[in-house]
Amino acid sequence: MDVEETEEFVSLDTDLLQLQEVSPFALKSSHCVVEELFTQWLSLPDTCRLVKSLLADAKAGAASSALENSTSTNSLSNNSLPSLFPAGSTPPLSPRSSSGSPRTTKQRNSPSLGSPLKLVSEPVREVIPQFYFKNGRPPPNEMKEHFLYQIESRFYGHVNGLQLHEFKSVAKELCKLPSFFSTALFRKIDVNFTGTITRDQFIDYWIRGNMLAMDLTTQIYTILKQPYRTYLAQDDFKPVLRELLSTHPGLEFLQSTPEFQERYAETVIHRIFYYMNRSGNGRLTLRELKRGNLVDAMLHVDEEEDINKVLRYFSYEHFYVIYCKFWELDTDHDFFIDRENLIKYGNHSLTYRIVDRIFSQVPRKFTSKVEGKMNYEDFVYFILAEEDKSSEPSLEYWFKCIDLDGNGVLTPNEMQFFYEEQLHRMECMAQEPVLFEDILCQIVDMIGPENEGYITLRDVKGSKLSGNVFNILFNLNKFIAFETRDPFLIRQEREDPNLTEWDRFAHREYIRLSMEEDGEDMSNASGDVWEESLEAPF
Repeated sequence: MDVEETEEFVSLDTDLLQLQEVSPFALKSSHCVVEELFTQWLSLPDTCRLVKSLLADAKAGAASSALENSTSTNSLSNNSLPSLFPAGSTPPLSPRSSSGSPRTTKQRNSPSLGSPLKLVSEPVREVIPQFYFKNGRPPPNEMKEHFLYQIESRFYGHVNGLQLHEFKSVAKELCKLPSFFSTALFRKIDVNFTGTITRDQFIDYWIRGNMLAMDLTTQIYTILKQPYRTYLAQDDFKPVLRELLSTHPGLEFLQSTPEFQERYAETVIHRIFYYMNRSGNGRLTLRELKRGNLVDAMLHVDEEEDINKVLRYFSYEHFYVIYCKFWELDTDHDFFIDRENLIKYGNHSLTYRIVDRIFSQVPRKFTSKVEGKMNYEDFVYFILAEEDKSSEPSLEYWFKCIDLDGNGVLTPNEMQFFYEEQLHRMECMAQEPVLFEDILCQIVDMIGPENEGYITLRDVKGSKLSGNVFNILFNLNKFIAFETRDPFLIRQEREDPNLTEWDRFAHREYIRLSMEEDGEDMSNASGDVWEESLEAPF
């Protein structure tokens, strides 16, 4: 029998056994079984006759047909070797495809090394490039080299570093930041308060700190954020707003009134958090900052000399309207508003029930520490929600107010609870009352909810008429205006569809307030003239 020897071991080639009833893989995995089967095979009578026949042929010098069959790999199924197992004593093997499995194909095609033991090749290890960087992906070398060249030109001749007024051009032109971020960036790098920034300090912060590879939003977030926080608080925006107030040409007139500078900065910050901090926890995350339009507004205000043209967040006219509205309601000027003050808002347009829901702090917890009163920040959130019901923060605000049980849906009973007071007010004003059943059908048509039995927040956000639904329930003046369809307002909306409801409201109110102020100035001036004319003869 064919046995192959090497220097270290002797192994039987199991393919030469030609056992149809046993899998060749089972034979190769158990050498003891192979040796035992080989011994039993040799003891069979048919095997003895075959061996004697082979020996006789060998002595006679004739070729053996049995040997040819045994060495041919293509005729394993047609050989005449005796079987070790009787017919039917073992279950049939599973059928094999003609092509064979990838493993057997690979083994059969592998080159023979003179041993029945097959060599298994090591799998090729694929090198996966690094995809996570703790501080962000580093910038390309070309970008880094170009930036270093620009740094050298900026710091050339300044061995001791740049002072703040010299550093402003670096922040604006080299770092591409809004100009009013120069002080914040300077303080971020000058941690020892030396008053100067050296070339090495700037390279260490901007390049080694990987600021160069960040997008603009992430750069602004990193500059404003305190090192021990993972979010932006309201106080983090105050340094850049102070610089904006001191440098922007559209805000120069406020430099003589520091108290109004402070109120303007507070209003801008409150507006930013109202629209962008959707969680309402006072912690503005990087994700929220990227989803909003604050960075675009900052770039706009840096390029536009007329601050009132920057409608998002920074318009002085918008601040003026908010502050004057608050001042009108705060009759005792203690900078707090109670229920009786707020019920006067908009010429008594709101119902008592909706005002009670606001002061129950259901839509938003007050930041005021005085029980039963809202402060200026709380009022900013209220007026933005009331005058711009097309925005998602406003829809969420009023949805919480109407959702009495807080189960996330508005039922007909909840809407009827608020509309009852509207109906009573219409009767008192000699207006033709509209029954709730008719109003409910109108609301369902306007919202188009998935289930007509209730309205979800998703339904409200999916309709462009949701703001009118809330006006129907608790704002009588806007409800009547919606029913009458003022053609002048409709024409205004069509002329500039990019303006929001808040933009149009603030523009109208600013004109009204400025005209009232001009009228008061004229009356005061005419009074002075009249008094002088009376006193002149004397």
